[in-house]
Amino acid sequence: MKITEKMLKFISFGSGSSGNCYLLYTETDALLIDTGVGIRTLKKYFHDYGLQLSAVRNVLVTHDHADHVKCVGSVSSDFHLPVYATHTVHKGIFENYCVRKKIGAEYTKFIEKGETFQLGDFKITSFGIPHDSSDNVGYRIIYQDVVFCLMTDVGHVTDEMKSFINEANYLVIEANHDEEMLLQGPYPQYLKNRIMGSEGHLSNKDCAKALAENATPALRHVWLCHLSEENNHPELARKTVEMILQSYGIIPGKDFMLDVLKRKTPTGIFELK
Repeated sequence: MKITEKMLKFISFGSGSSGNCYLLYTETDALLIDTGVGIRTLKKYFHDYGLQLSAVRNVLVTHDHADHVKCVGSVSSDFHLPVYATHTVHKGIFENYCVRKKIGAEYTKFIEKGETFQLGDFKITSFGIPHDSSDNVGYRIIYQDVVFCLMTDVGHVTDEMKSFINEANYLVIEANHDEEMLLQGPYPQYLKNRIMGSEGHLSNKDCAKALAENATPALRHVWLCHLSEENNHPELARKTVEMILQSYGIIPGKDFMLDVLKRKTPTGIFELK
């Protein structure tokens, strides 16, 4: 069965330190964002959804940490896919020992933060996100009149990121940890400091604040991504974000939909109308 849907659709195949991979697709094009899920697993997921990996035309990469890129070389090689990332991220992927199969030179495509470019059906803009990888970007992806944004592995929310939240109809944004769980948990202090630092990961509260202060009535659906297995829980993340949004007079489920992406299993198919 081929991809035949006429509108933009979204699936998360995994979101967290075990592996990150997202799919946007239309009736004529498909785009992967990050490839931290094993290629055999990815093939199974596509088959389960009645989709074909051969329908994917391009890959975008946010940054070079293994949970986002460990299978990028295999996916690129097996399906002859160009991989788009900044020069620094591509260098980091090449030097990352977790990426056993490297991206071929013919598939290595460079982007600059802040530039807008067209890939098939998609108009894409990359923007900087602070994180302790070699480099890190988020993406605004426009299809027809639909604006989809993805921001993962966020040390802190910058003014530039706020402007993209302000534009989004659909937004994937990190809610990595509950601060109390992290502080009281078993992680060594240096790791706690790293996660809470300005180039670490975004807490539930800071995620909620970013949404509350920058979302507009154009926002239709938010997905919380990259939850920590040890320092968060899906319901805790949801309730914390909901409570803070409500304190600003924003009602999830009424003003926009709010979902939590699963760490190790796919979501359903979301239609982005």
